[in-house]
Amino acid sequence: MDELAAPARDMTRRPGAALGLAFGFIVSLAASGAVSAQTAAPSYTATNADGQVVVTLQNRMFNPAEIHVPAGKRTQLLVKNLDDTAEEFDSTALKVEKVIAGKSEGVVRLPALDRGRYPFIGEYHADTAKGVVIAE
Repeated sequence: MDELAAPARDMTRRPGAALGLAFGFIVSLAASGAVSAQTAAPSYTATNADGQVVVTLQNRMFNPAEIHVPAGKRTQLLVKNLDDTAEEFDSTALKVEKVIAGKSEGVVRLPALDRGRYPFIGEYHADTAKGVVIAE
């Protein structure tokens, strides 16, 4: 009897043992970080109680400047302009233009987006007010 064949034969008599070994291997890969982020669910930007992504504009900069949303689903941004002056939320890629007065807020409605990156700017301060919506 071959010594190497004995463990394999033992596994065939206990089908659950092979499954247990496979599961243990996968768990050890995940714990070691060998499993890539491709298998992880996307991490979307948090929303408020109304399901809107809250974006603040302060000191002529958007925060967060990178917004992650689900592809294929309509989204709303609640843009809060904390600055004293008005700003225009502008995006050619998103086909959106919305002026938001200083010390005010406005809702920007986004259509269901295909996967991709959609840059936006504050039209009046384009050198500092920049961001991107990433549909995943």
